[in-house]
Amino acid sequence: MAPGSLQGLQLVVGDIEAARDELLERGVEVGDVQIFPWGSFVFFSDPDGNGWAVQQVPARD
Repeated sequence: MAPGSLQGLQLVVGDIEAARDELLERGVEVGDVQIFPWGSFVFFSDPDGNGWAVQQVPARD
């Protein structure tokens, strides 16, 4: 696939704040944490322009 043509790639993590902090420490331009009923997310693009979502799934009752 051409660089930048992949959008919506997703990683699931146990701690969204820690994942965001690590991305920032590595120099990645990452958005703020967005909280939805189905999970918390941060979004960023890799150096090729592909779009990524990092998700923390909410705890189950």
